[in-house]
Amino acid sequence: MRSIINFIFLIAAGVLFFAACDKADELPLYAVGTAPALTSSSATVAPAPADSNSVAVTFSWSSPNYATDSAAVKYVLEIDSTGRNFSKAVKRTVSGALSYSFIAKDLNAILLGFGMAFNTAYDVDVRVTSSYANNNESYKSNVLKIRATPYKIPPKVALPASLKLFIVGSGTAGGDATGWNNPMPVPSQEFSRIDETTWGGVFQLTGGKSYLLLPTNNNVWDIKYGGTGGNNSNNVDGDNFKVGGSDLKTPAASGMYKIIFDFQQGKFTVTPYTGTLASALVIVGDATPDGWTNPGPALPSQTFTRVNSSLFELTIALNASKSYLFLPVAGSWTDKYGGMGGNNTNNVNGDDFKFSGSDMKSPAVAGTYKISVNFAASNAAGASGKFTLVKQ
Repeated sequence: MRSIINFIFLIAAGVLFFAACDKADELPLYAVGTAPALTSSSATVAPAPADSNSVAVTFSWSSPNYATDSAAVKYVLEIDSTGRNFSKAVKRTVSGALSYSFIAKDLNAILLGFGMAFNTAYDVDVRVTSSYANNNESYKSNVLKIRATPYKIPPKVALPASLKLFIVGSGTAGGDATGWNNPMPVPSQEFSRIDETTWGGVFQLTGGKSYLLLPTNNNVWDIKYGGTGGNNSNNVDGDNFKVGGSDLKTPAASGMYKIIFDFQQGKFTVTPYTGTLASALVIVGDATPDGWTNPGPALPSQTFTRVNSSLFELTIALNASKSYLFLPVAGSWTDKYGGMGGNNTNNVNGDDFKFSGSDMKSPAVAGTYKISVNFAASNAAGASGKFTLVKQ
């Protein structure tokens, strides 16, 4: 019996010995990938509106050479305004392919979403990141810079045919006993056209009431601009608007507000006006014919015309490289409007201004200038508005 047991142990030992001599194959070693190299079909992209459905630019990149089926590789293409380190990048995800094409209207929407102005060239950064489908072993490409120009698209809301805009309603200062007096008092309830598709104004609003916008001031209600939802359902600080819309609700607190209607985007904003709005305006200073003699109301040549709720205009001869101020009350030095910085540090062709500001410098060339002073045209902190000078 013992001999049988010893025989069994001998056989088992032999099996183990030969098994130990059977060396296993080495595991395969896969090479790591490489960062893709990014290129563009063009360094300058400026499509025309007529080409909105055509390819504007194509981005291509080299393979990262992963040890996997190339069709399973993931690529994330990022595009952002230069200088932001892709912090607000728009992304496109591609599987397997080594290129991505933007049609003009899609690229244009991205550029406009970055806040870029129409028909103005901007630097844009582009990069691509490769990885396995589970995001492992990611590699970023070189950053490619292109010069891109967004084209102009039709505004979301049709512009008023009159190119004018008036505010009406129980939430306005001009409302009658019912709150909906039409015609409205002008110029205090007329908007100023700030640019081709934007209107703005500074108005006294009554809290928790309603208003609408009209393109005419003649008791006609055929066309109006209002909210996109039910009456008074809008965000009082700003919202979307449309032609034929519903009544808009004013903010809860009564006071002075700057209202901006952007027809290009179809949006409006309502913000408390922290500046000081004038009801009349004159110019004084050695840049003017009358020098620093504070003009009285009898000197119309230095008195602005109030065009609407926020815009004052005057055409006047100015002396070169001299100084001036705007005064809301002729003959008084109690109040004044001037520059945001030190004396004569303003941009002579136009700049922001504020209440109790510094002396402002006239252009280097003497001549007749049209001065436009708009109390709704500035977003600078502490500013009451913005002025421009155009040589006639």
